[in-house]
Amino acid sequence: MILYITRHAWAGRFGDPDWPDDFERPLTNKGQARFAEVVLRLVERGYAPEIVATSPVVRCRQTAEIIVDGLPHRPDRVELDELKPGSDLEGLLRWTAAQAGEHRSVAWVGHAPDVGRLTASLIGQPGGWIRFAKAATAAIRFYDAPEPGAGELNWLVTAKMLGC
Repeated sequence: MILYITRHAWAGRFGDPDWPDDFERPLTNKGQARFAEVVLRLVERGYAPEIVATSPVVRCRQTAEIIVDGLPHRPDRVELDELKPGSDLEGLLRWTAAQAGEHRSVAWVGHAPDVGRLTASLIGQPGGWIRFAKAATAAIRFYDAPEPGAGELNWLVTAKMLGC
């Protein structure tokens, strides 16, 4: 199985008085357009998650929608509370393992610093952290059940690396 982990794209500023509830803070128009270009570049390189799980927070939901819209096969998108800030790795792994019978590739869309901690744990660095810029995406391969330390980091890219 391939697990893609993505940090949400560019949103409005944290603390903006227009969004007193941070869970409602959306992506900017520029952030949406730039991330659509990121997805296009990833698809050209073989990115093809078969199901996309997202935090229910608005900026993550919008990021996941851009992923789904940018893929030719239009995968399902599901919201998981386990991807809210302070992500629940055990819950995410249970959900992901349950997808393994039907899907060979899964995507998670979440928040920093969680995505960096989740990725580090999955590749054998518990307590570690990997920096994810906004809209960065990692691909982790599992040869058996997805579990902490069992993943192999295939790649991690940023928008800047893709020329976006």
